[in-house]
Amino acid sequence: NVAGWKNVVDKVHEKDGLIYLQLWHMGRQSHTSFHPSTNDILSASAIPIKNATAKTIKGENVPYETPREMTKEDIKQTVRDYVKATRLAKDAGFDGVEIHSANGYLLDQFLQSSTNERSDEYGGSMENRIRFLREVVEALIADGAYPSNRIGFRLSPNGAFGDMGSEDNYEMFPYVAKEMDAYGLAYLHLMDGLGFGFHNKGKVVTPYDIRKNFSGPIIANVGLTKDIAEGLVRSGTVDLVAFGRLYISNPDLAERFENDWPLADSPPYETWWSPMGAKGYT
Repeated sequence: NVAGWKNVVDKVHEKDGLIYLQLWHMGRQSHTSFHPSTNDILSASAIPIKNATAKTIKGENVPYETPREMTKEDIKQTVRDYVKATRLAKDAGFDGVEIHSANGYLLDQFLQSSTNERSDEYGGSMENRIRFLREVVEALIADGAYPSNRIGFRLSPNGAFGDMGSEDNYEMFPYVAKEMDAYGLAYLHLMDGLGFGFHNKGKVVTPYDIRKNFSGPIIANVGLTKDIAEGLVRSGTVDLVAFGRLYISNPDLAERFENDWPLADSPPYETWWSPMGAKGYT
């Protein structure tokens, strides 16, 4: 895939743009049909996603499977996988990488107490639950494909996507931000907005809660309007803002904001990542 991605990266660079590669492991959100050699899916603990369906390799909707609790060797191998993927991103010319530790994917499954019931050094306390993320960050920095200031990470303390949400998130995620602040990372991509579903298991973690614990650049995301985004940036609470859904229905979103032009409505859910032709993300 390196050669294919290099074509994309080169086109972005020709327009003086920057592009980071988001690194993610689905953990329990995957399906065994994608892993024929192991017939396995992995997570922090053997806790399946409830009341939702997974996609098979054939695109079929099926109940989520129960993942296998990762062994310590599984964790070490996955850290090595992140290092290898980062090297490949460098070979393709990406300007940096973002560690996806949000949205109920593998690293988030270790961070949150609702999905991590381990009794070893990777479970229980906040210090233990952050260990996997810390090991990934430290391994990428030590490998040196990118310096620490070209490595970002993503958190979603309020989200319910992937059957997530924990009663202690209000304590856990500012702690994660504070611990990660020591590494001099490129940014923290914070999915703080509630427009993608709130878990309702505790207090909302706000950008200000994170700003008090993280001195590097913060990117706010999810359900923002132009006015809210400008307020967050002007106040110094965050440094940048990100828009996703509005870009699907408004590919010229920046120009619409700049000129106060009206916006097309956000696209329906089924168009976000399914092939829908001209009606979807093309």
